[in-house]
Amino acid sequence: MMNNILHIDCSPRAESHSRQLSAAIVEKLLEVAAGASICRRDFGAAPLSHAASDYATTLSSPVTLAAPLKGSLDLSETLIQEVEAADAIVIGTPMHNLTVPSVLKAWIDQILRAGRTFKSTPAGKVGMLRDRPVFIGIASGGVFTGDRANQPDFLTPYLAAVLSSIGLKTLQFLALQATAFLEGDNATSAREKVLAAIDLTVMGKFHVPRLTAK
Repeated sequence: MMNNILHIDCSPRAESHSRQLSAAIVEKLLEVAAGASICRRDFGAAPLSHAASDYATTLSSPVTLAAPLKGSLDLSETLIQEVEAADAIVIGTPMHNLTVPSVLKAWIDQILRAGRTFKSTPAGKVGMLRDRPVFIGIASGGVFTGDRANQPDFLTPYLAAVLSSIGLKTLQFLALQATAFLEGDNATSAREKVLAAIDLTVMGKFHVPRLTAK
């Protein structure tokens, strides 16, 4: 059962292709989870600040992390709790210079936290969060996958690696490419073609724990 969706947008443009794609993904999810609540984060319109000195200092060593500076983890904790409360996450992002935009990186830097969302082991980071579906709608002015690809892709492998490191492993990348050449009905039909590839059956594979009233 899906009760909560975390919906994130990253484009600075109000009518961007990635915003339209992420909104359409949310609509698809609501078809199978009518009444689900939406937690909205629009980093294009209201970007997070980059990591502040007190946050960076707190995370700089196990000693400082064990005694964090007052208030330094407040924003991080709020954002992590939004992820924890979500039964599904929808991210709409443009591809900026072959990878994620800086506003999305600022969010990632807050939710990847040693001892809170991952633990360090000799084999690398191990996620501490419960897995849940993450649908990532990407808009790219160029082409980065398929036979017509003419640029490298650092966005999808990066997001796959960082989200997996905190426990989010069920990822679907839905890419709308060559948006620089899409207008009007062509853009709509291209978006619908991308949406046709979404797999909503993954929602039924997750048991969402609920708190019982005492």
